[in-house]
Amino acid sequence: MPHFYFDIWDGESLVVDEEGLSLTGQRAAEVEAALSLADITRELDPFTSSDGLTIQVRDAVGPVFSATFVGERALPGD
Repeated sequence: MPHFYFDIWDGESLVVDEEGLSLTGQRAAEVEAALSLADITRELDPFTSSDGLTIQVRDAVGPVFSATFVGERALPGD
């Protein structure tokens, strides 16, 4: 079973995943990254300015893909 690591970049700092997860394949890693982004963004202050939040997914060989959440605060009337 492939092993994936999920490093988190918030535009200022990188949190490196040292443990990773064994998953059935890349599609499972994509789902895990999306769910992780959703969980993390729920905890963010909605008024914080940010360039986004990225999960960089890698395996033992190197980078596989990245998933990014970019939030925009809507102005009244938009």
